[in-house]
Amino acid sequence: MVDAARARKLADRIQQIVAEMLERRIKDPRLGFVTVTDTRITNDLRDATVYYTVYGSDGERAETAAALESAKGVIRSEVGRKTGVRHTPSITFVMDSLMENAAHIDDLLAKARARDAEVARAAQDASPAGEANPYREPAAEDDLDEDADDEDGRSGPPSS
Repeated sequence: MVDAARARKLADRIQQIVAEMLERRIKDPRLGFVTVTDTRITNDLRDATVYYTVYGSDGERAETAAALESAKGVIRSEVGRKTGVRHTPSITFVMDSLMENAAHIDDLLAKARARDAEVARAAQDASPAGEANPYREPAAEDDLDEDADDEDGRSGPPSS
């Protein structure tokens, strides 16, 4: 096992190498507009997972996934050459669903805003079901002073 800092540095370096390869060296026509979003590596440095997003339709995403799978060997060779580790990690490409999740969250927030607006419109002309102020009001200080004073003008418990 290696420390987390070394694993993170290696993962960052693998991400840079893969992004550079996809931009400059891999010339597959099936490869769409790919962005490498993250790379994670296991603690034993044997397996690396590269997360990516693709701009385009579902068909273009599938073609890009196929292109990445076919270029996996070339990319792994380059990662091994540029990192200099004893064992080159195996690489797995995973489609990052970050964009879809963000769009789904945006849709949910828009629905929530619409419902809040409906509630605000309904509450605009509404009146309370009970009293206008349902909370107990503290008694005024004058009322407290009168109750606390007894016949002889002293405050406190009545004397016997």
